[in-house]
Amino acid sequence: MNTVEQKLIDLGIELPEAPKPAAIYVPSKSFGNLVYVSGQDCRVNNILKYTGKVGSDLTLEEGYDAARQTIINALAVLKEQIGEFDRVKQVVKLLALVNSAEGFVEQPYVINGASELLVKVFGEERGSHARSAIGSNELPFNTPVEIEMIVEVE
Repeated sequence: MNTVEQKLIDLGIELPEAPKPAAIYVPSKSFGNLVYVSGQDCRVNNILKYTGKVGSDLTLEEGYDAARQTIINALAVLKEQIGEFDRVKQVVKLLALVNSAEGFVEQPYVINGASELLVKVFGEERGSHARSAIGSNELPFNTPVEIEMIVEVE
């Protein structure tokens, strides 16, 4: 078992089966040494763990947890695409959208739920990444968070 998988186990995280696309697209696509993971949400057993807008329907802490679950799903897609996490050279970029209540401006703190987990499992050097945390007035299926990920592999 590789180090990343052991860290996930140590954190009590069991990767789910990679979520299936909700529409006409592929869950991930490799291009050269980059893997692009399509936008994921916070589903657990195919049911959204949370729904609604952060800042009205959900607290910042619930949004953070939604982002954490979303990146777990993105990791499941990545593993399905590349086979083993040992191949990950670095997480390059996250594009994160937060379904935000009017006036809610703490999107970066919500998305820390994803970023902090990536650093924990891949380490500072491989897990630190560029990132955008953008507020949105609506997201598909009323999910509070959607995250895309770009990863460099060897």
